Amino acid sequence: MKVEKYQLKSESSLTTFEFISEGPKGLIRKRIEFQTTTDPRLFNLAFGDKNLTTGEIDDQVISNNADSEKVLATVIGAVYAFFDQHPDTFVYAKGSTKARTRLYRMGISRYLEEMRRDFYLYGQAGEDFFPFQLGTEYDGFLTPRKI
Repeated sequence: MKVEKYQLKSESSLTTFEFISEGPKGLIRKRIEFQTTTDPRLFNLAFGDKNLTTGEIDDQVISNNADSEKVLATVIGAVYAFFDQHPDTFVYAKGSTKARTRLYRMGISRYLEEMRRDFYLYGQAGEDFFPFQLGTEYDGFLTPRKI
């Protein structure tokens, strides 16, 4: 993707990333975590504002810092970095609300051609996963990296 991204900071395992969103609402710390699940090859992508008191992700807050495309590009950059360190895994993502899941779908759709060069993309409908198709509403998303 040739979209401007924020600079990511990460720990050595490349499962936790942080960056700072800059916009009309000021500087907002963001956090991305690739969280383990009961399946050792499946990671959940968690993303949101960093709670400065607890250090945890707040995925309910709406920042509206007028930089959503740059933020999306930064999250995708973290996905690439994660897969560089963990190539034989799968990443699952779902918004904390139906509206956020829709925003994720729109972001994937916007960069679908580029993403398909490096990833297999699946959309979740109910309990099942299907190859990602434009214009289809999904409950979540799953991707392994093409090797």
